[in-house]
Amino acid sequence: MSGRTPHFPLKFPLRFLQLSMNTCTHTRSFFKMRHPLVLMLCVGMLYRISEAVLMEKLADNKICGDAECSFVLSMATALDDFIAPDCRFINIKKGQKVYVYSKLVPEEGGGVFWSGSVYSDRYVDQMGIIGYFPAPVVKETQTFREDTVQIPTTNMDFFCA
Repeated sequence: MSGRTPHFPLKFPLRFLQLSMNTCTHTRSFFKMRHPLVLMLCVGMLYRISEAVLMEKLADNKICGDAECSFVLSMATALDDFIAPDCRFINIKKGQKVYVYSKLVPEEGGGVFWSGSVYSDRYVDQMGIIGYFPAPVVKETQTFREDTVQIPTTNMDFFCA
């Protein structure tokens, strides 16, 4: 055996290679079949993102309870119904309680708007949605924060999704 090359059976390595190639072929055909589905999914996600709109700023500054506007400034009661004209605003029903998170500093000739969310057992589907509403539509009934900060508004304050 000194001059001969050892002989190894190649059944296992060839069969393994053949199985691997078949698996790759099946995987490629699987992805080819799914390609239109993936493409449709991506287009759907892009369509959903394209629905988000940057709306006109209502003010350049706002008054908040802290730098992140995360604290409730006050509680108010709706004096009248307000129907939201676009996605920046919230609907309010007369008598509804509203948590006020910020108060926009009105521009010259502009309206006075506050941001907040409604609170009511009757309108549970609207609870937690924060939006703007005209200040004259509500009457403050309780103040939670006396110390406030004035900070600039950002484009995200008026972003509609």
